[in-house]
Amino acid sequence: MTPPTDAPFVALTEALGAHALAGFFVLLAVVLVAVAMVGVSLGRLSRLQRRARAHPYATLFVRLLLGFALIVAAAYAFAEIADEIAPGEELAHLDQVFSDAVIAHTPDSARQVFAWISHLGDPITLAVLGVVAVLALLLRGERLLALAVAIAMGGNALLNLALKHAFERARPLHHAGPTPFDGYSFPSGHSSGALVAYGMLAYVLIRTLPRGWHLPAAMLCAAAAFSVGASRIFVQAHFATDVVAGFSSGGAWLTICILTVEWMHRERHARP
Repeated sequence: MTPPTDAPFVALTEALGAHALAGFFVLLAVVLVAVAMVGVSLGRLSRLQRRARAHPYATLFVRLLLGFALIVAAAYAFAEIADEIAPGEELAHLDQVFSDAVIAHTPDSARQVFAWISHLGDPITLAVLGVVAVLALLLRGERLLALAVAIAMGGNALLNLALKHAFERARPLHHAGPTPFDGYSFPSGHSSGALVAYGMLAYVLIRTLPRGWHLPAAMLCAAAAFSVGASRIFVQAHFATDVVAGFSSGGAWLTICILTVEWMHRERHARP
């Protein structure tokens, strides 16, 4: 039975789905601009603190405060979505409306491109990326970063698996018949996995490359993670809320991992 939903919300959802391809490029641009603004702001803050000769723990405190705010926001977004996706809820109905509109108005050629992009978030792809990153860091003597990458990616995989079995949401109805994707739908494992993997890759590159490479590396990794998440909607592997929830859970876990590494790094260098 279809839940009662206001006609204006349904019409708006259908319109957004019909223009999902254009919306993808708009949101991708927004993500890249946001990453650039955050990078520039953090760089200026770091320089100001060095000029003011601020205590090293003052810098760490600011990062912890911002990280905590991000964790709270991500957890809140995840909880709100999880509360509204049960069968019969309005959001669940709008999810299906949006998915149907996306498929009806997206060219097959575009969906094929997104199917290729989706492979950048496949478990085997991320596993290879993680192993290569860990080995490269060990060869450089960066044992703390190597351990962080392994824990971040492995821990997120376990977290996503637990969340999927906790909610047991079915996959979207596939336009060509039964869905070809295995497992539950909520939250999107490709979205959370890509965000954690490429987020940690960006963090590692920022830690190990010259300053001039920091912003390009962060923007490239952000584009990859966002594109993987969006691709899961276009190939009908997930609802839009699955992807948002995946980004939320992955973002919270990624933030926790990075803040832990920052704290341990600061403690190591603070020792006599």
